[in-house]
Amino acid sequence: MITQQLARILLILALCLGLGGCASWFSNDEPDPEVHLVRVEVVRAKLLEQRFVLHFRIDNRNDSELTVRGLEYRIHLGDILLAEGEHEHWITVNPKSSRFYKVPIRTNLWPKVRDLVKQLKNSEQAIPYRLEGEMETGLFIAHYVHLARNGVIIPADLIPEQPR
Repeated sequence: MITQQLARILLILALCLGLGGCASWFSNDEPDPEVHLVRVEVVRAKLLEQRFVLHFRIDNRNDSELTVRGLEYRIHLGDILLAEGEHEHWITVNPKSSRFYKVPIRTNLWPKVRDLVKQLKNSEQAIPYRLEGEMETGLFIAHYVHLARNGVIIPADLIPEQPR
């Protein structure tokens, strides 16, 4: 009877001591991947519905494969929220390489068109943009990579020159 109790106590003690190391099984000191919004492709633009494809480049700086499960995003142009949502699509990025991740979005910019026109009025003036979100990575246990990118766009750079 005492040996059974002693065996149980030793088993519980071993489990408690062993579980302390479980957290270190899944933590790593590898750097998070870098995510860049490289292009916005217009698929269809109608009055009440616009469809775009956001082209992200994911840079895996690690020595192991990176599994991407999905992406949650918010894109602001100045103070205007252009699009937000999430896209669940699994891809694998090889070690020390990059891969593109396409996110189709659908939005209605009609309520914001007046504010957009004001910002685009001077085509030489830079307009700040902001990308925020989280990318879910990991094969078995999820790891969330926070995304925060700021920059500016110059509308004149996006307008193709007209032939004379």
